[in-house]
Amino acid sequence: MTFYKYQGTGNDFIIVDNRLQIIDKNNTKRIAELCDRRFGIGADGFILLENDVASDFKMVYYNSDGNESSMCGNGGRCIVAFAKFLGIIKNKAAFHAIDGLHKAKIENNIVHLQMQDVNEINVYSQHLFLDTGSPHHVEMVSSLNEYNVKEKGAAIRYGEPYGKAGSNVNFVEQISNNQFAVRTYERGVEDETLSCGTGVTAVALAMHKTAKALTNEIHLKTQGGQLKVSFLADANGYKDIWLIGLAEQVFKGNIEW
Repeated sequence: MTFYKYQGTGNDFIIVDNRLQIIDKNNTKRIAELCDRRFGIGADGFILLENDVASDFKMVYYNSDGNESSMCGNGGRCIVAFAKFLGIIKNKAAFHAIDGLHKAKIENNIVHLQMQDVNEINVYSQHLFLDTGSPHHVEMVSSLNEYNVKEKGAAIRYGEPYGKAGSNVNFVEQISNNQFAVRTYERGVEDETLSCGTGVTAVALAMHKTAKALTNEIHLKTQGGQLKVSFLADANGYKDIWLIGLAEQVFKGNIEW
């Protein structure tokens, strides 16, 4: 099997061209083995690019535990870069993922990925909850650099009210009027990742919802680098949401499936 390794602000993925249906998608054990950083290639997720009759291609995404998962924003940006590398697209794309159709464009190697509209944000006393293609808990903290994200995130991810399905957990600290630092605990990875695309999208909308950010273009500093989220807000919620940042091919190789 020929595979490619991509990263978007440190969120890394194994991507395979599966247009010829060479991969047994039920072999979740093998997917988990390939994502293992000691015994496999190592990645936060595993992505298949497949043919789609209604768009340029289809994205099938698996968490590093081998299970097919909800939308991955950085993975979406990486598969767009991969599609350009394969010659499937030039600088614009439309593709289907588990949460529906996404549009994307590439400008000067920066990948802009349009996310789904968000019409509901639940605001609680200590946190917010919203779905940006994946479920996200958003919580403001102080001294984010020293925060125990793995321990605190795991407690929230498995705790009430999220139940067995769980939620991704984002801890946020404000840097300036439209800039925020974010650290994310991802379900399926069951650890902190260097960046989470749907997570920073959730944070941007949550900060605007609570008037901590007053602009519709918000900068997010993750452990793996800088991302930007832009959007339009109205009485019905948020639309025309774009996740923006670098996505790069790291290497390619061959491995037994």
